[in-house]
Amino acid sequence: MLGTTLGQFRLIAILEGISFLVLLLIAMPLKYMAGIPEAVSVVGAMHGVLFVMYALWLAVVKFKYRWSFVKAGIAFIASFIPFGTFVLDRKLKQEATNA
Repeated sequence: MLGTTLGQFRLIAILEGISFLVLLLIAMPLKYMAGIPEAVSVVGAMHGVLFVMYALWLAVVKFKYRWSFVKAGIAFIASFIPFGTFVLDRKLKQEATNA
């Protein structure tokens, strides 16, 4: 998986998706329901770093694999939707096996 730029992007996408879900489903409730704001600080920072890596790798993948603007845009939007990066990963895996 890590041997190609696309494989690296898929790994980053999965990690970004996990961090987003942890932020939404664990850290935010801890902050607002249990009064533990540190959870959002820590998880939010990790998610921020992963999101920046996702965006940078997306740009690299877009140009290296000659993705259309629409395809790259859909991949970018997927990072804002819970479980979106997992759906994207599944599509990319299918494309790789069909190619």
